[in-house]
Formats: sequence, C-alpha cells, structure tokens
Amino acid sequence: MEAWSFPITLTLFLALASFLYARGWLRLRAAFPHFISAGQMAAFISGIFSVWLALGSPLAVLDDELLSVHMTQHLLLMAVAPALILLGAPALPLLHGVPKRFVQSVLGPLLRWSPVRWAGRTLTHPVFCWLAATITIIGWHVPAVFELGLHSDSWHEIQHASFLLAGLLFWWPVIQPWPSVSRWPRWSIPVYLFLATLPCDALSAFLTFCDRVVYQSYLFAPRPLHISAVQDQEWAGVLMWVSITFIYVAPAVVITVQTLAPVRIQPDLKPSFEASKIEAA
Repeated sequence: MEAWSFPITLTLFLALASFLYARGWLRLRAAFPHFISAGQMAAFISGIFSVWLALGSPLAVLDDELLSVHMTQHLLLMAVAPALILLGAPALPLLHGVPKRFVQSVLGPLLRWSPVRWAGRTLTHPVFCWLAATITIIGWHVPAVFELGLHSDSWHEIQHASFLLAGLLFWWPVIQPWPSVSRWPRWSIPVYLFLATLPCDALSAFLTFCDRVVYQSYLFAPRPLHISAVQDQEWAGVLMWVSITFIYVAPAVVITVQTLAPVRIQPDLKPSFEASKIEAA
C-alpha cells in the first residue's frame, strides 16, 4: 500500500466512460424501458471496475513481484472485463451519452465511411478475433517479450492495452452486441470457445509443470508472500488453467442449451428502436 498511488488519470477516464454510458442508458430507458436492462448496465459498470482493479488498484503494484498477480491482471483484462463490457451492449448507450452534435458531425460520418465499415467487418470476423486473442496470449508470454514489458513502463502499458483490445475482439463473436451481425452459425461458438482454451491450457500447463523459473526477473524480485519463484509460477499456471476453463466453458454450455432449446417467440423491439434512432439522427 505504501508503494501504491491513486491513478487519477485512469480513474477519471473510466469514470467518464461510466458516466457517458449511464447518461445514454437513462435516455434510452426513458423511451424504451425494456430495451437495455439494469443488469446490462451493471455488467458494463462491473467491466469498467474490473479494468480499474487490474490497472489502478494496489494489485498493480505487485505485478512486478509475483507472476500470479501478473496473471490475475491478464485474466481481468482479457477474460473478465471485455466480456462484462460487451454484455452491457455499450454502443447505443455511449452513442446516446455523448453530445448529439458530436455524434452528427464526427462519429456519424466516421462510422459511415466505407474503409471504417470494412475494417469493422474484418476485425470482428471470428477467425480474426480468435487469432488476435491467441497471438496476444502466446506472444506476450514469450520470455523475451514478457521481460520487455516488465522493464519498460511504455511496453507494459502497451501490453495491458493489447490484452484488453484482444479480449474485446475475442468476446465479440460470442456475445454479439449491437450492431454485431452473426457471421457463423450459433452452434459453432462453443467450438470457437473450446479451441480458444487449447493455447491457454498449453501455456498454463507449461508454467505449472516447468521445474525452473521461466521469467528470470521474478528470481530477483521481492517475495511479499514468502513463496518461492517456482511456486509462484505454479500458482500462476494453475490460476490461468482453472479460470480460463470455467470462463470459456460456462458460455459454451449456455449457448449450447440455447441452441438446442425450442425457439420461443419474443417481442421484437428492434424495428421501433431503429426508427427512433433514425429520427434522432
């Protein structure tokens, strides 16, 4: 706690994102009370808090000393926070939360620009999302690259940003928030999630069963919990193994049940909402 300082810039940025979402959510709820639920808002705010917990809380002070803490950061940034943020369907609340003039003069033309639309379709393709997440996980855990992040504040920030961005891309085909359009049949998503566990399992098994310290900086780091560097590495591997398995299997089971369950007719609010969106623009 003595080494921790309150991250003012990060906190203000995340607070602004939460404020804009809440502002847009209230505006949407006034017109369409059941379109975006309070649970979705809670999910978004929880995702934002998970980012702060990973990067701004006292947890961030220990990432240079304990690999298990560093792994906790990675899990929060890539597996927990992005999923919660996307479950909050953030696009519409944020668009309605920022000033209307800014949307009409800047965001609207930008989002309608054909290169941006093409980039969006490419970046959210399931193959690209899977590759981006896999390359990010494996690439940053290569010892030389991992050590670069430990010894350089700039590269450390790039590492954190890449984990969060890769996490958002990875969860996009699974959650499919508005305005996402399904690119693959829904039954393929459990396969997508299962394949994503394989590189994580391989990495976590290597860290768990390796009999030497993979990242040399942790050999000379302070041991705040009085555990050896090898034991700390084992904890990190087990944490990744168990967490990723449960986090990826849970939505796979839910999607499988939904796919096999009988189709229930639900009221479609999207057409009326689209009409109001066009009128607002």
